[in-house]
Amino acid sequence: MATTAAYNGADAPDEAASEPSSAEAVPLPKPRWFTPLRLLLIFCFANVMVYLDRGVIASNGVNGSPRTAEDPKGSGIQGDFNLSNAEDGLLATGFLIGLLIASPIFSEACKHCSAFRLIGIGMGTWVLAVAGCGLSFNFGSLFACRMFVGVGEASFVALASPFIDDYAPPEKKAKWFAFFYMCIPAGYALGYVYGGLVAAALGWRAAFYIAAGVMVPFVALMFLSTPLHLHGSHDAGPDPHRPKGVKDVTKEFFVDTARIFKHPVWVLMVAGYTCYAAVIGVFAFWGPKAGKEIYDLKGTSADLIFGGVTVVTGVIGGLGGGALLDWMGSTLRNANLICVLANWGGLAMCLLAFLATRSFYLFIALFAVGELLLFCIQARPAPAMLLCML
Repeated sequence: MATTAAYNGADAPDEAASEPSSAEAVPLPKPRWFTPLRLLLIFCFANVMVYLDRGVIASNGVNGSPRTAEDPKGSGIQGDFNLSNAEDGLLATGFLIGLLIASPIFSEACKHCSAFRLIGIGMGTWVLAVAGCGLSFNFGSLFACRMFVGVGEASFVALASPFIDDYAPPEKKAKWFAFFYMCIPAGYALGYVYGGLVAAALGWRAAFYIAAGVMVPFVALMFLSTPLHLHGSHDAGPDPHRPKGVKDVTKEFFVDTARIFKHPVWVLMVAGYTCYAAVIGVFAFWGPKAGKEIYDLKGTSADLIFGGVTVVTGVIGGLGGGALLDWMGSTLRNANLICVLANWGGLAMCLLAFLATRSFYLFIALFAVGELLLFCIQARPAPAMLLCML
């Protein structure tokens, strides 16, 4: 799709390179604020906020409790809406519905529209949906808002990385991607801490209102500044190469999709990364809640402890994994080796923490080592493997 062509850069197929684009025919000036480093910092900020929102939901899962005879009101979202543990867990995954549907749409659309504006549209949807979470009145309304949060995330997830790939200095590209992807565990962990502190002081709804408000300037920048363009994308406007009608657009989408799935190693890599993300999601949402119950942690201490550990291990693991890959050589084989060893080692440490410890301090130490190993693949090795496929 469009993101594939963007990652290919100069190595894109000749037939794609030979297509004239309106962006090349009528180049637009860069916005006044633009430098590659500023673009990286702006996207890192947005990445932190996207994952901070996920951490807020997870934090509510940790601090929330269902209604019981001893506690008729419960606490947090779970208590206010009388949610079962299954419904509470669904809130953490509701965004995936919107994300999976909207990601390929945004990815394909950027071939013919301004990717900058598409990110603005998506993140504008994100702002409204996150604010809607704070206004929700039952499980159904909150779950619907979480789905639209995923629609908003889709534009950023699909298009931000290609922008960095296009504009990062070649000699610094590896480090830039490491910093960008390091924002994922850092943002999620900060969401734990932020969600717990704000919910305790102002209520869980305020956490969503504040996060939505903080992202408004980013959305305004995407709409009001001169747009940047991905290499190989087209401006909106007359374009002889643009598909005409729904039938042509649909045909182009399926042709691009089929081309991607002809890469068997890429398909296996994505399948493996999906399993990795599933396990990380389970540990991220249910791990702190289980730790709080097992070791009887009080108040927001579970958020602060698990959030702090995740921030530290996310930063060290992300940068450490990237540094290790650079030292070994940025090849597919080395990236694959790091991913395999880090996954097995991290899984073993996390399981050992839950199954073989009675002391909380030993538990958190083993859990931290497990997280550090798992995060080693997040910032550089796994993305490097995907990029090698494109």
